[in-house]
Amino acid sequence: MSLLRFLGMGDSTAQSDDASDSATVRRIAAQLDELPAETARFLAAFAYVLARVANADLKIDDAETAEMERSIGALASLSEGEIALVVQIAKSQTRLLGGTENYVVTREFRNTSTREQRGELLQCLFAVAAADGTISSVESAELVAIGEELGFTRAEANALRSQYRDKLSEFQS
Repeated sequence: MSLLRFLGMGDSTAQSDDASDSATVRRIAAQLDELPAETARFLAAFAYVLARVANADLKIDDAETAEMERSIGALASLSEGEIALVVQIAKSQTRLLGGTENYVVTREFRNTSTREQRGELLQCLFAVAAADGTISSVESAELVAIGEELGFTRAEANALRSQYRDKLSEFQS
């Protein structure tokens, strides 16, 4: 299964109103389709869960997007364009399908990843939530829920949360 199909984008021949954008998207999508299926599914789920926490407050700002791109870039040897495409697709799918797909994708990530990989995702989730300078109460609640869905205890999630204490909205004046 390709990364684009997993993220709900169909085949790799995405269409655009602008012919040059369409050619660029097709070229990047073709490169992503060359990834091994297991790698593509892992990246897709990782990116989707990052977008899930970024969208918890119903807005994904530039700082959160940049942190998502940094996190994906650290995971895979993709070009900047490929990373941006993965993040943009994940953001779009989270906005469109979030309520119905959040748990399903997070569960799939849990079932196909190691505990170490889930811990890395949880760390990245906190970094994304804190990227704009504040972790809102909605984002904080989403982080705890995702942590539990990934198989971490509330105490384990709170231990990581404590590292971001200065970013938590309830502690900011």
